[in-house]
Amino acid sequence: MTYARYVALGDSQTEGLGDGDDVLGHRGWADRLAEHLAAGNPGLLYANLAVRGKVAAQIRAEQLPVALELRPDLATVMAGMNDVIRPGFDAARVAADLEHMFVALTGVGTRVVTVTFPDIGRIAPLARPLLPRVLDLNARVREAAARHGVTLVDTFPDTAVTDARLWSADRLHASPAGHARFAAAVAYALELPGSDDGWALPLPVLPAPGPLRAAAAELRWVGSFAGPWIARRVRGRSSGDGRVCKRPALAPMADQSTSGRSGTS
Repeated sequence: MTYARYVALGDSQTEGLGDGDDVLGHRGWADRLAEHLAAGNPGLLYANLAVRGKVAAQIRAEQLPVALELRPDLATVMAGMNDVIRPGFDAARVAADLEHMFVALTGVGTRVVTVTFPDIGRIAPLARPLLPRVLDLNARVREAAARHGVTLVDTFPDTAVTDARLWSADRLHASPAGHARFAAAVAYALELPGSDDGWALPLPVLPAPGPLRAAAAELRWVGSFAGPWIARRVRGRSSGDGRVCKRPALAPMADQSTSGRSGTS
């Protein structure tokens, strides 16, 4: 199938953090998927409504109405990880927000793609206690996707996606290689021309770091990334405060005026 109007909803992963920067702009897997789509249909129109730091309820309230007005024939919905890592996580509530988006979008004839989350404890060992939350949410997402005919990219069973080389230094956002892999996974799920299952192949094995090196890496991560994140939570702040999406309107991929940089309001 050829898609003409693609809208991406989500948080920082869909915005593209880890694949670029705030000065020159973020590319990310959704932009990469749009490029793949545009290769088969140069007339593709693409909007990216994602904003970093948003939880599922915010994406439903702020992005879904805009997406529906744009009447896409393809939409991707990635939401829930910001909920998983916050206190007071409620898997049923998050899944309900996701299912509401599935129902609304499929109800107007949109092909919807969503995702399960990987075992984040394999990416950031200090996050291992969050595994039950990830498992609970993933199970609910699978059920909701099946109920509404939503295409699911099920990343959890695939241990290749937790390779450290596919994640940026903060371990929260994919690296450029990780964004490229996930874009390829979505393209394969959509059976796009030129796609294949190579995205699931593991990278060449590297020697495991020694215990001292591993411990030092954990300490650096806590000081550089986990600590500042906790400080923002204590202050009631979010990385998305004051930010707007990078592509609020449907536009051709060649139009860079609405792409790249996520502005501030």
